[in-house]
Amino acid sequence: MISVAYFIVQTVVILLAAPLVNGIIKKIKALSQKRKGAPVTQLYFDLFKLFKKGMVVSDTASWIFRAAPYVVFATSLAAALLVPVTTMIPSQWHAGDLILMVYLLALGRFFMMLAGLDTASAFGGMGSSREAMISSLIEPSILVSLITVGLIAKSTDLYRIMEHMKGVDAPLIHPVYLTAFLALLIIIIAETARIPVDDPSTHLELTMVHEAMLLEYSGRSLALMELGASIKQLVFITLAVNIFIPNDQFILITGAAAVFLSLVIYLIKVILIAAVIAVAEICTVKLRLFSVPNLAALSFILSFVGFMQYFVLGR
Repeated sequence: MISVAYFIVQTVVILLAAPLVNGIIKKIKALSQKRKGAPVTQLYFDLFKLFKKGMVVSDTASWIFRAAPYVVFATSLAAALLVPVTTMIPSQWHAGDLILMVYLLALGRFFMMLAGLDTASAFGGMGSSREAMISSLIEPSILVSLITVGLIAKSTDLYRIMEHMKGVDAPLIHPVYLTAFLALLIIIIAETARIPVDDPSTHLELTMVHEAMLLEYSGRSLALMELGASIKQLVFITLAVNIFIPNDQFILITGAAAVFLSLVIYLIKVILIAAVIAVAEICTVKLRLFSVPNLAALSFILSFVGFMQYFVLGR
């Protein structure tokens, strides 16, 4: 029964909160430009409209093009089920860990790149090649930063890692956790195709990466792609807030009230990280493509420094 409750809470919270993050980021960026901007719920309306529309499929597209949206959405949601939004519901499902989570997301990325190539579109091929380069540079940073925390918690299970972090006082004061957290912030920006790595609001061929792979999609397929990307973004934000900014240890009540309070605090932390991402986009500009490896190198250096500090400062 507890496992069923875990699945229900995870699925509902992830599906409802994922589009909200994009809305908050766009709203903050609009306010910084002295514009009213779209409401924070705009992506919900867009997804609802797209799910009702038909699809236009190129004559040259194969089954890969049609299957990719479902694979991207399914892998993103499966990865999200491995990352608890609250530790107040004991996770009795230990079928995977952080390594499985990373490679579930990599599987979705792989199919997205294949779909970009499948229609023989110049834009799709360009976006796929750029995505392959960026992901290959960022993936080592993801593994090193998360495995560093896993070494300290003596487990790669994300629920056990979060349970361990509840007993750590002010994790961001410790240099190991601080460097891993900073590396994860860069990873969030790179993995979610945001400035300075990519610009999600542009359709200029010189700057597109993620959007270039979605140009041929429409209707339900486009909605699944957009929702999958939003879920992936929330997965990385959840890792950042629930590992490095734990809060469940302060909740002294039990039962459904404790779960509800934990989820409210979780959503507040997600909104704060979304605001940080928006400010980062406002204060930076799109990097040249060949400058992206420098940002990826910074992320890897931070994660590796944290990994070495684990041994230098004591286990």
